[in-house]
Amino acid sequence: MAQRFGANLASARERSGVTQEELSFRPSLHRTEIGLLERGGRIPRIDTLAKLAGALGVPTSSLLDGIREARVAPNPTFKQDERI
Repeated sequence: MAQRFGANLASARERSGVTQEELSFRPSLHRTEIGLLERGGRIPRIDTLAKLAGALGVPTSSLLDGIREARVAPNPTFKQDERI
């Protein structure tokens, strides 16, 4: 998942003709975070995803292209009716 996102981010950035450093200024991120994301070392938070898409002028869906929905197994210790 992280590698696919990183490839999508790098492709979108390169199509926009900006460097990692230039991209980092737009959403106020550190240049090393852009590199880490592009290498697949981290998955971005939702707000970071939105900032990157806005900075590149692309829809967020283009950065998520090819990423399949993760299936999570139900937690057997959680009961639907439990009150917190």
